[in-house]
Amino acid sequence: MINSTGIAPYLGRQDPEWHCNSGGPRSRSRTERLTTSLLGNNEGAVRCPRVIRLGLDFSGHDPLTAVHALLWEQGLEHAEQLRDMFEPSRDRCICRLDLKPRRLVVASADPLEVLCQAMLLGLCTPWLYDPGRPVLWTRSSLSRCLELFDGRGFYA
Repeated sequence: MINSTGIAPYLGRQDPEWHCNSGGPRSRSRTERLTTSLLGNNEGAVRCPRVIRLGLDFSGHDPLTAVHALLWEQGLEHAEQLRDMFEPSRDRCICRLDLKPRRLVVASADPLEVLCQAMLLGLCTPWLYDPGRPVLWTRSSLSRCLELFDGRGFYA
């Protein structure tokens, strides 16, 4: 029904279903499962090779307590000092939660290798490795298993 202004009266409503309509009834909506990815592709026109896998196994111990203890054993006061020891990559990377996690067991691994991975995990969000951000250690960030990919072949 059109009013005197020529506009249907229902067009001004703030009905969320109206704004989210995909063009058909709900019976025609569908879900697609992605089965392939550009991430990890080393060949072809679009390349996003895997740079490194990161993951630490703390065997039930508190991740923050464990990495701080390793840090102090090396004579360091804070995580930012690890940048001088390991010189992390200056290039941003795309992160993805590792689908087949391989964790480094902290109790039996070389402490320097654990600290290097902890530093890299502290520079990551679940989606991005950013060397410009501060090394932020949280229980969540230290517990992630990530794959880092070089996205320059995609975003070039």
